[in-house]
Amino acid sequence: MYQAFLIKYGEIGVKGKNRHIFEDTLVSQIRNALKPVDGEFLVRKENGRVYVEAGADYDYTETVEALKKVFGVVGICPVVLLEDDGFEKLSQDAVRYFGEAFTDAEREGTFKVVARRARKNYPMDSMQISAALGERLLEAYPTLKVDVHNPQIVLHVEIRNQINLYSKTIPGPGGMPVGTAGRGMLLLSGGIDSPVAGYCIAKRGVRLDAVYFHAPPYTSERAMEKVVDLAKIVARYAGPIQLHVVNFTDIQLYIYDRCPHDQLTIIMRRYMMKIAEHFARENGDLGLITGESIGQVASQTMQSLAVTNEVCTMPVYRPLIGFDKQEIVDIALKIGTYETSILPFEDCCTIFVAKHPVTKPNLKSILKSETHLMEKIEDYLKEAVETAQTIRVEAR
Repeated sequence: MYQAFLIKYGEIGVKGKNRHIFEDTLVSQIRNALKPVDGEFLVRKENGRVYVEAGADYDYTETVEALKKVFGVVGICPVVLLEDDGFEKLSQDAVRYFGEAFTDAEREGTFKVVARRARKNYPMDSMQISAALGERLLEAYPTLKVDVHNPQIVLHVEIRNQINLYSKTIPGPGGMPVGTAGRGMLLLSGGIDSPVAGYCIAKRGVRLDAVYFHAPPYTSERAMEKVVDLAKIVARYAGPIQLHVVNFTDIQLYIYDRCPHDQLTIIMRRYMMKIAEHFARENGDLGLITGESIGQVASQTMQSLAVTNEVCTMPVYRPLIGFDKQEIVDIALKIGTYETSILPFEDCCTIFVAKHPVTKPNLKSILKSETHLMEKIEDYLKEAVETAQTIRVEAR
């Protein structure tokens, strides 16, 4: 019965003079999300509302699932759009809508009508419309009961250029449309945390690029495929991702041979950040994004994060910094990355882990250890950057 959806947004509504920019981006993101969906769609905005109008043959469930992945969407309302042919016609349409949208059992419950007259030339005000339509519905369905405080059914009637009838709001992901807050470079691994970090930062409107550090033969091709699969899942929400795959083996082995083993993770992490910054600058990214959370592992203590940050000249965004592991797992389950993340294919972060890593590294000590790398490290960094493979990852 629904040939259109009313799309509700949240924060966009308080953007003042820039609001139209966010609305236009949201419309663009909705159009992109609906491209793989069977059917023809018209996405338009009108007086603070965004509408998706569908052709005769479309998949309702597939359409709703696509819209639920568009950041900036707070609610998805299947709506009936009516021409204004007078109140008598509106009341007939409302009675018919109630008969089609709700079961007999539901029509034995409580309801109320909430009317909004956005077009002030309509001859009845909002209170009059609500009362009159409520009366017509009670006449048509005597088993209904009015409850203005806690109704089981709320029928919304909005008097606009067309009249909107709807009673259901499907929650959207919220946030801001992707592309309204610049670009960021995500350090993506095969673990649970970094895909969730990418999702969370994209929810604030940031478009994602990503870098993955591969260490053949210590990591398999399947490990890289796992990361690509994770990027495809994140791309459902964030849009296409440019994934830079960096061969990190020579750098890791060199650090392993020349540096104290309890400092391996920190020093490797510092060189990963340097390489990530290189690609971030090439792509016009405004910062690095990681899945780090304070105290989760030895390399994520406050002291370790401070030492890692020291090597960076760009801002480092850590959206999961205050999350505990279960909170991160819950988001991973919600967005569909968890099952892929726990597949048993190790990435380079887990191969060269010391038995007893330093948890409170001293920057002077780390810098002193890095002087042992000066002979060849720049050559290895240059080779890693020049041989990196770039993959455009689309949503799966």
